[in-house]
Amino acid sequence: MRTVNKVILIGNVTRDPIIKNIESNKKVAFFSIATNRYYKTIEWENKSESEFHNLVAWGSLAERVEKFLTKWKLVYIEWRLKTRVIEKEDQTKSYKTEIVISNLIFLNKKSDFDSIDEEDSFSLDDESDKF
Repeated sequence: MRTVNKVILIGNVTRDPIIKNIESNKKVAFFSIATNRYYKTIEWENKSESEFHNLVAWGSLAERVEKFLTKWKLVYIEWRLKTRVIEKEDQTKSYKTEIVISNLIFLNKKSDFDSIDEEDSFSLDDESDKF
């Protein structure tokens, strides 16, 4: 039986991306976005709840993230969840779940991205399946 691991989110970038160079100058970008859920309580009060999501982009997608994304930009992202096991010096393990993205669409007005190229404003393909 087939399984599905797909995430689709639209949210605002919560901090400027962190960019690292690894494996012979291949880039990886780490950033987060916030999404909001709106609902009514039993007493019909309007409430909202924020959720924060950790994201990872690789290769040319990471380069575009570095070039164009800053705090507060609105983005559409999709791809999959990936949980990493982090082994600490004291031999304990912690787990970090992130969204490895393969598709990123900038949703702000084009004027918000001063030097954006036409090809950069649409979906981008992930170059790496690994983390």
